[in-house]
Amino acid sequence: MSAYGLFLLVTIAIGGVAWVFVYPLLSGERKAERRKASVARAQPIAARPTRVAQKSRREQVEGTLKEIEEKRRTRKRPPLSVRLTQAGLSWSKRKFMIVAGVLGVAVFVAAAAFGLGPLPALAFGFAAGFGLPSWLLSFLKKRREAKFLAAFPDAVDVIVRGIKAGLPLLDSLKLIAVDAVEPVRGEFRSIIETQTVSMPIGEACMKLFENMPVAEANFFGIVISIQQRSGGNLSEALGNLSRVLRDRKKMKAKIQAMSMEAKASASIIGALPIAVMSLVWLTSPAYIALLWTEPLGRVMVACSAAWMVAGVLVMRKMINFDF
Repeated sequence: MSAYGLFLLVTIAIGGVAWVFVYPLLSGERKAERRKASVARAQPIAARPTRVAQKSRREQVEGTLKEIEEKRRTRKRPPLSVRLTQAGLSWSKRKFMIVAGVLGVAVFVAAAAFGLGPLPALAFGFAAGFGLPSWLLSFLKKRREAKFLAAFPDAVDVIVRGIKAGLPLLDSLKLIAVDAVEPVRGEFRSIIETQTVSMPIGEACMKLFENMPVAEANFFGIVISIQQRSGGNLSEALGNLSRVLRDRKKMKAKIQAMSMEAKASASIIGALPIAVMSLVWLTSPAYIALLWTEPLGRVMVACSAAWMVAGVLVMRKMINFDF
């Protein structure tokens, strides 16, 4: 029995050793473990380039934003030709200067004909020749910007739908240049014409801010420029931009609605002295005529007008919100 027991123990020991050392080689477990170990070792190596690529793309985007912001800071007041384009006028600088000069001379002659002195007539002529044309350019520019902002979010939505449908960015821009309303159609037509003369489409879109100096146009140019340099999902980026534009539009409308009461009060306060003066002049002309027949009266009228202008400007500054 002892011999049989010893044989059984030896057999079990040999079988255990074979199970431990031989079976993994025959079953392929050792090979599978080596493959798992190689995959586990290769995973951090594969993840490292991804992080490096993400870091590189982030640095590229930051560099692009810094470059664009630096260009914006170094910008000076645009020349007269650019301001005429921003106002939507097709005049040349020479024509604008001629019209302004003729207007100033006409106002000077009219003021002199009404019996004003040479200095007041010269002041009116200077204001009509230099101040009035500048104000008119500013008025036309703001009106054109308002029309552009009203239609621009819809144009961006059309571009997003075109890209999601498989159209290239340039073809989507051509849709806006054909079907949109003015001035959006004209500005996108300028982008297409600029891009056809071998300028990259990102730089062509950045030119939009020069003709339409609003923050929304700047956002659009930055998104297209960064996407062209760094890549990414353009439809998603433009979709986010469209939501931002619509939120800004809602905020602007909300601010306008909240400030209407203050604007109405400012208008009434500003018009009240002029209305009272006109009523007094209609009822008692001799009583109020001292304000422009006596030297002290002229000084009082000039001081009152200066204070009124200062008050109107202060109220205008208080009720205009920037966002």
